Amino acid sequence: MRAVDAPEMHQRAAEASVARLATIDSNERPHLVPVCFALDGETLYSAVDQKPKTTTRLRRLDNIRVHPEVAVLIDHYEDDWSRLWWVRLRGRARVVDGGPDHERGVTLLGKKYEQYRKAPPVGSLIVVSVDEWRGWSASGTMAP
Repeated sequence: MRAVDAPEMHQRAAEASVARLATIDSNERPHLVPVCFALDGETLYSAVDQKPKTTTRLRRLDNIRVHPEVAVLIDHYEDDWSRLWWVRLRGRARVVDGGPDHERGVTLLGKKYEQYRKAPPVGSLIVVSVDEWRGWSASGTMAP
């Protein structure tokens, strides 16, 4: 078992379909939600999309506005434990509702997810400037 190098982490992270976004709430407690995402170098984009939600005022957005430091966990599990891996990103997030960053995020998400091609997200986007990558693989490589 070993830490993995940057190209392996970047490739696996970019190819993954889902991640978990951790924010800090107003009581300084962790708040964790699954998210769809797209990566562009050191920037991660995630949308507030049209999937059903209990409210349009999402806690993750409020959390980011108060505490912009976030973590994102992207992982792979299967019964063959020699194939386990994870990548953790840390960075500063912001909420964007329009402009070039919003357009770039919607474009990248549409390239990655058919659902976003059919119904592009129109709500807020979360944009994370990644400043730390960490990864691990049980097999010592992240190759499939």
